[in-house]
Amino acid sequence: MSSPMLKHKIEMKRLEARISTEKKKFLQHAADLVGRSLTDFVVHSAYEAATRVIKEYEQIRLSLKDRDVFIKVLLNPPLPSKALLNITKKYKRNVLSK
Repeated sequence: MSSPMLKHKIEMKRLEARISTEKKKFLQHAADLVGRSLTDFVVHSAYEAATRVIKEYEQIRLSLKDRDVFIKVLLNPPLPSKALLNITKKYKRNVLSK
């Protein structure tokens, strides 16, 4: 006996917009060209645009944060670790002395 498949119910919300007749015709034409309903075309296009905006914002935000960390380290460099000091001595002994 097989177990019944669990179905996940997705909560749907309504989104309304008022646009000019020209814009609606334009969007409908684009939707027709790709074989989608007007609603599906508009929602999909808006979702793609939102994804791009969020990615760009996050990249800029992270870039600014990374820049700040980089500048802070340049202005206040950490002391070298024991491992770095040891490898520097080894390098000077083995490479620079020859």
